[in-house]
Amino acid sequence: MNKMSKTLFLIFNHQITLEQKQDAEKSLGISGFVDLSPTLKELWSQIPPELESVEDYLLPISEWLSQNATNGNYILIQGDFGAVYYLVNLAFRFGLVPVYSTTARRAEEVRGTNGEIRLTHTFRHVRFRKYERCDFNKSGNLS
Repeated sequence: MNKMSKTLFLIFNHQITLEQKQDAEKSLGISGFVDLSPTLKELWSQIPPELESVEDYLLPISEWLSQNATNGNYILIQGDFGAVYYLVNLAFRFGLVPVYSTTARRAEEVRGTNGEIRLTHTFRHVRFRKYERCDFNKSGNLS
């Protein structure tokens, strides 16, 4: 992958959909997609809830990013809240542009003959949104 092209690194638990790919190409100017290796994807999808900190656990992903991503590349980050928070901050430090996919959810209720209710949720990609740094001086004076 040419490091000068606009690349989207994928750190989430799903496969990117055709709709997401097309939106990334159109709205973000993405020309290449880089997925986690199967080993790193497994690591990302199985973050142990017992860990006090995710920093050491995510070291393989952090190293992968530092070796493959360059300033200005985009990175789609979704998953465990603490791990997402950590990687978003790391992305800012590396000069990357962290984004997430916003979705519209439609719920459908199906009632069985025995009174049982089953809910089905369908999610549809709407757009990519950039994670934003919090500037307390801009939004308030907590500093």
